[in-house]
Amino acid sequence: MPSLWPAGKPKAAAPSSLSPDLRRLLQRHAQLKRGPAYLASSDRDVPGIELSPGLRYTEAHVDWLAPPAIIDAGFARMEPVHHHRLLHFDTETTGLAGGTGTRAFMIGAADWHDGRFRIRQLTITSMAAETAMLRTFASWLADDTVLVSYNGKCYDSPLLKTRYRLARLPDPLTGLGHLDLLHPVRRHWKGQWENCRLATAERELLGVVREDDLPGSEAPAAWLTYLRGGSARNLRRVLAHNNQDLKSLAGVLLYMARLPHR
Repeated sequence: MPSLWPAGKPKAAAPSSLSPDLRRLLQRHAQLKRGPAYLASSDRDVPGIELSPGLRYTEAHVDWLAPPAIIDAGFARMEPVHHHRLLHFDTETTGLAGGTGTRAFMIGAADWHDGRFRIRQLTITSMAAETAMLRTFASWLADDTVLVSYNGKCYDSPLLKTRYRLARLPDPLTGLGHLDLLHPVRRHWKGQWENCRLATAERELLGVVREDDLPGSEAPAAWLTYLRGGSARNLRRVLAHNNQDLKSLAGVLLYMARLPHR
């Protein structure tokens, strides 16, 4: 029997000849290929000042704990360190798997400055602003800075080093002291707590119970929603989540510095 179609690519059926169910299926398939659609939102306010196009900066000074001049870091098997050298840092990223496709869209850093706890946060609202964010964060680091993080040695620091390399910028993290709280917390309380996540440590050690907190796993969706024209509400909640992470880092650090070392 001769072919009903001429040689080459088969012709698509005319839209009028498709059943309503098939038309809906094809439309749904096209939507999935384009990605989720978001209605433009009037709520586009991201806190802070714009340091450069697409880079927002917030700074807050709060009364949060009173560190001794010299902090005993023996619990982390490190030498004592002056509190002025400490920089607590935490990133919010586009995923938890790491790798070259993952980027930080927010970097938070906190230190004790003029007797108060200073919290600085950088948020990018466009892909093109990443280099400016990396340069700004690098300017906050000195040769004698000691980083404080929670699982930052395994996640945040390697991710940032990758982003500096891909941006062809000098890596400011290599060579710095790094006090990661996750490992000493595990040594002390693994098996006693349900887990050793920061949220558990802050609750058990500091009595911090978060209200209306956006889980870190939802942070990527909050940022991507904003990039696609959606509301900034959840992105502001990410900023609040990051802010509390930084305060909790300092709180857990000082709590553990007072423990007798084993």
